[in-house]
Amino acid sequence: MARQQQYDVLVIGSGAAGLTLALHLADNLRVAVISKGRLSEGSTFWAQGGVAAVLDDTDTVDAHVQDTLIAGAGLCHEEAVRQIVGDSRDAIGWLVEQGVPFTRERREDGSESDDFHLTREGGHSHRRIIHAADATGAAIFNTLLQQAQAHSNIELLENRVAVDLITSAKLGQPGNRCLGAYILDRDSGHVDTFGARFTVLATGGASKVYLYTSNPDSASGDGIAMAWRAGCRVANMEFNQFHPTCLYHPRAKSFLITEALRGEGALLKLPDGSRFMPRFDDRAELAPRDIVARAIDHEMKRLGLDCVYLDISHKPADFIREHFPTVHERCLSFGIDITREPIPVVPAAHYTCGGVMVDSTGLTDVDHLYAIGETSFTGLHGANRMASNSLLECIVYGRAASRDILDKLPESALPDQLPTWDESLVTDSDEDVIISHNWEELRRFMWDYVGIVRTTKRLQRAKHRVDMLLAEIHEFYSNYTVSRDLLELRNLALVADLIIRSAMLRQESRGLHYTLDYPQQLEQAQDTILQPPSADD
Repeated sequence: MARQQQYDVLVIGSGAAGLTLALHLADNLRVAVISKGRLSEGSTFWAQGGVAAVLDDTDTVDAHVQDTLIAGAGLCHEEAVRQIVGDSRDAIGWLVEQGVPFTRERREDGSESDDFHLTREGGHSHRRIIHAADATGAAIFNTLLQQAQAHSNIELLENRVAVDLITSAKLGQPGNRCLGAYILDRDSGHVDTFGARFTVLATGGASKVYLYTSNPDSASGDGIAMAWRAGCRVANMEFNQFHPTCLYHPRAKSFLITEALRGEGALLKLPDGSRFMPRFDDRAELAPRDIVARAIDHEMKRLGLDCVYLDISHKPADFIREHFPTVHERCLSFGIDITREPIPVVPAAHYTCGGVMVDSTGLTDVDHLYAIGETSFTGLHGANRMASNSLLECIVYGRAASRDILDKLPESALPDQLPTWDESLVTDSDEDVIISHNWEELRRFMWDYVGIVRTTKRLQRAKHRVDMLLAEIHEFYSNYTVSRDLLELRNLALVADLIIRSAMLRQESRGLHYTLDYPQQLEQAQDTILQPPSADD
């Protein structure tokens, strides 16, 4: 049966942001960390690159800030960028203290030195990416998880799906304070009531709203949708970063084909074997991500293709196996020998640059409700995220939110007994095919109409379809027992609507938002801010 539980802090999401915050609070507070599947299901675990930070004496905070502002195409909030970059050295120091095994420089004799190995990525003017080989996210996640598992005040709960936030406004009380959340226990099938002094949304982004994505299945925009329904503003939802080359295969799901292949001479080709990138940019395959992604998207739409091809088979087989063992082995598992044949690829939604509006501590428009990590809009990413800034944002804002929570602790009591979830008016559905059909339709029209290249007509078509879907989903949600698939579909459809509405409001092309009807960039850069009509149920 459904249970009532109370914690000092409820953290929804178990990635780098959520675990960082939990570890900073656990010496003083009881913390519950909720994961809707396995704890490792979020995007942090799969992050390959590293963390951007000012760690070298030849680098400066000003240089990192300037690089970020340029990448953000005029929309970054400089004060937020400066706050995050300014805390980067301390944030990395804390990760090192936790035991994250960052890669170190090698001496001439092959032994490790005390200095960390720093790499350089696109948009950065210095070597400032600290990493753990090519699996930095896994190294950070595993280290933080081990620390959390060892702490008696942190309860890690798997297979729990957040249904919605509980707020004083929804209960008809004065003000709008977050009191906790309703959480579906997937093992029991019941919806439990979690009361908390503070609630933190650390649920990641919303790239699953697109047909092709590099993200895990969990990236369904849950935190953004729940915050919106609770009365929070969202900003810049039209800026979705796409990675140009994701393996196109029905069983491959979200496997990225690293840009390093193109760096080593791989060529993008059409099904007839002809190249197309030289027609779009003098740098051809070595053009920036957004240009390559738009070129692929253009050719796929022009010719009605399911994918294009990335070909490195003209290189020696030994060279390919030595430099790209992971890609070679993974493709081989799907019957594709990249030493002999091209790789079918499509662009894939990669990162949600917009999100829930927060202040410098991660606090949202709703009292006692925080949003951190990819769920939030801090002003760091602007119109285009610079490589390896996202993990840094997770750590810095996890720490900032924890400090604010501790400051507010004396005035924050646990909420009174909360109403339990009412299951009396719903029944089990025998029409789950509706969920799977709507899920497929949503992700398909978002890809076709609200993807890499947009037009006003495409956005209008998408808005018409999402309105119909939202009505269908609301009726289904009101009458049937909730499930993970239904909750994710409900959230995805709402986030899709926010993306479409934001894209329709931006009548220019800037950063990741490119529209054929407004190809020029306006002189003045402005955020796209959406205000919910009111907190609804």
